[in-house]
Amino acid sequence: MSPRTLKIACALSVLLNIFLIAAVVGGAAWLRASHQTASAGSIRLAGAELPSPQRRAFRMALREARRAMHPVVVVRMQARRDAAALLRAPVLDQAALSIALARARAADMAMREGLEARAVSFAATLPPADRARLADGLLRRPDTERADGKR
Repeated sequence: MSPRTLKIACALSVLLNIFLIAAVVGGAAWLRASHQTASAGSIRLAGAELPSPQRRAFRMALREARRAMHPVVVVRMQARRDAAALLRAPVLDQAALSIALARARAADMAMREGLEARAVSFAATLPPADRARLADGLLRRPDTERADGKR
């Protein structure tokens, strides 16, 4: 191999490695952002009051519910993208924007209903003391401390 060919191959290798690293970092960021799109909100936070084994089981139940809600998440994200595109348009189509936002809102509500239904099913399996802890957690605001002094 000539020195010139070796330099070109080395430069291409460096560029490929930079591209691959950027793809991995970008993919991780995308996964992290899409995971947050279907959070369980106050229901998930309420589970923080449960004892450790029940807390893990509760979070797993909500995670399964979120996975089952993936088609709704896709609809929600598309509706938001549509609304964003309409907002960027030179002339605002108010009716189309209202429809896109209504689709996003309906998907949000469907996600919440699905997660809450799963939480209700899980709560039915808990003893009364743990249901009371879940109730305490449901009433607690996210920015306040837990009963045990933790945030």
